[in-house]
Amino acid sequence: MPASFFFGYMLAVPLATALTDRVDARKVYLVGGLSATSGLLGMCFFASNFWTAMLFMAINGAGLAGTYMPGLKILSDRIQSGELTRHIAFYTAFFGIGTGFSYLCSGWILNAMGWHSVFGIIALGPFSAFLIVLFLIPPLAHEKWRGPIKIAIQDLFPVGKWKLVLQDKQAAGFIFGYTAHTLELFASRSWIVAFLAFCVATSGESAFLAITTLAGIINFFGVPSSILGNEVALRIGRQRWVCIVMLASAVLGIALASSTGNSWWLILTLAIAHSIFTMADSATLTAGLVINAKENIKGAAMGLHSLMGFGGGLLGPAIFGFVLDISGSQTSRTAWVWAYSAIVIWGVLFVVYERRNGWADK
Repeated sequence: MPASFFFGYMLAVPLATALTDRVDARKVYLVGGLSATSGLLGMCFFASNFWTAMLFMAINGAGLAGTYMPGLKILSDRIQSGELTRHIAFYTAFFGIGTGFSYLCSGWILNAMGWHSVFGIIALGPFSAFLIVLFLIPPLAHEKWRGPIKIAIQDLFPVGKWKLVLQDKQAAGFIFGYTAHTLELFASRSWIVAFLAFCVATSGESAFLAITTLAGIINFFGVPSSILGNEVALRIGRQRWVCIVMLASAVLGIALASSTGNSWWLILTLAIAHSIFTMADSATLTAGLVINAKENIKGAAMGLHSLMGFGGGLLGPAIFGFVLDISGSQTSRTAWVWAYSAIVIWGVLFVVYERRNGWADK
C-alpha cells in the first residue's frame, strides 16, 4: 500500500512542480490539497478492496506532490526581504513535525475508533492546509502569474528543463546531495526499531523505554538540527557544511552499528548523534537548490530535486535490508555494520566527487 502512495507522488511531482514555473504555485497547492483530502476520504468511505485502496492512496500521494514542493515555491515567490533559507529551514522542519504527529494521532485513533476513522479524521490535515492557503495567502499580483492552469504534454516529464537544471553544477550538486541524504535518512529511520530490538537481544537487558518510544525520541532530535544546521551553513558556506555533515554522519552511523553489546546510554547517544547529523543538512540542501536554480526553471528544478530525493528514499531501506541479509542477517553484529556502511557510503562518495569538482569550496 505505501508503494501506491509513492507511485502517485512520483507520477505527479514533475507535473505539479513544472507548472509552478508558469502559474502561481498557490493554484497548484490548492489542487494538491483537495487531492490529498479526497484520497484520504476515499480510503475512509469507499475503499473496499486492495485495488480501490491502492487507487485512493495514489490520489493521496499525488496530493502530497501538489503541496510539498509547490509550498516551497509559494515561499520563494513571495519572500522579497530577509533570509529565504531560514523560511525554507522552518518549512522543512515543520513538515517533519507534521509527519510525526500524524503517525502519533493515527495510532491513537486506530486504537479508539478503527482504521476507517483514521483516514477520515486525518483528512482534516490537508483540508485545513487548503483553507489556510485559500484564505490567508493572497494570489500574486503580477500579470505573468494570472490565467488558468494549462497543461502541456511536456509538463508530465519536463526532461528538457531537467537537462538545463543538471547543466548548472551548483544546482545539480544540491540535487545529488539530497538524493544521498534521503537514501541514508529513510534507511536509518526504517531500520532503527529493528536495530534497537537487536541491541536488546544482544545485551539480554530490556531498554529503559519501549523501543518505539526510543525511536520517536531519536527522530525528534532531527527537527531542530535541520534549522540549526541551516544557520551554521549561512556562516561557513552551504557546500562546505553539507560535506562536513555527510562525513560526520557516516562516521556516526558506523559507530552506532558497532555499538551493539555496550551500554544503552552509549547506544542512545550515538543514535541521537547520528539522527542529528543525518538531518543537519536537510534544509541546507533544499534551500541551496532553491537559491541556485535559475528563476525560469526553478519549479522544474524543485521537481527533479524531490523526484530524485524520494527515489533515494525508496532505495535506501531496500539497500540496507539486502546488505543485512547477504552479510549474516539480523542476528549478526557484523551484518549491521555492513548494512549501515552500505547507506552512509553514498554521502562519502558524493563528498569525494564534489570536492574534486570544486563544489565544496564555494
